[in-house]
Amino acid sequence: MPLHLIKLAVGCDSVADLEDWIKQKLKEKKRLGQKPERFHTTRMFPKRANELTDGGSLFWVIKGQITCREKILDIRQVTGKDGIKRCQVVLDGKPKLVEPRPRAAFQGWRYLEDKEAPRDLSRAAPGAARMPEQMRRELQELGLL
Repeated sequence: MPLHLIKLAVGCDSVADLEDWIKQKLKEKKRLGQKPERFHTTRMFPKRANELTDGGSLFWVIKGQITCREKILDIRQVTGKDGIKRCQVVLDGKPKLVEPRPRAAFQGWRYLEDKEAPRDLSRAAPGAARMPEQMRRELQELGLL
């Protein structure tokens, strides 16, 4: 059974913001001749990395709600130019909408067991993915989504 991570998408106001940021970063890497690879760098290396790379995803919290996920492809330990070891969570770069769920702010990342993970929105509410994000948020707040 896969294990997931959950993380705040600091500075993103919507899934569209996250998607735009991903596109910009990949475009910049391509322009610089770097491998166009999507990853998120964090300080701590997860002790359960093997479980995360066995079908896990990184679930993003945007404006107080879990809203989307990216599939985890790999987890690497890297050393920065400053000599500090960090962790790169390699992602597929294709955010998938999930069933919105409120989530309070926290620091760093947390594990998320598969049985507790929100379902993909396409399975939880077929057709809802075509709605504007603000409308989905309002429907979720009313308990209709």
